[in-house]
Amino acid sequence: MLQKTSTFQKAIEAVEALDPEAQAIAILVDIIQKRLKQQRRDDLLKAVAEAREAYAKGEVRSGTVADLMAELDGD
Repeated sequence: MLQKTSTFQKAIEAVEALDPEAQAIAILVDIIQKRLKQQRRDDLLKAVAEAREAYAKGEVRSGTVADLMAELDGD
């Protein structure tokens, strides 16, 4: 934990060493990165919910890779 704190402290010090405009840009980049991560989480949660709904409706089939290949060859 000490190393993480040290790395975090170094990151803060690096940002503080920047001029105010560069600090603002660094903060903006951080905000954008966090929003993108949240969007990916939201997309994943949506995909999981859709998969669960399809499973509940019986729209999901299971089988082996061989079963899938046989089905694909049959089309």
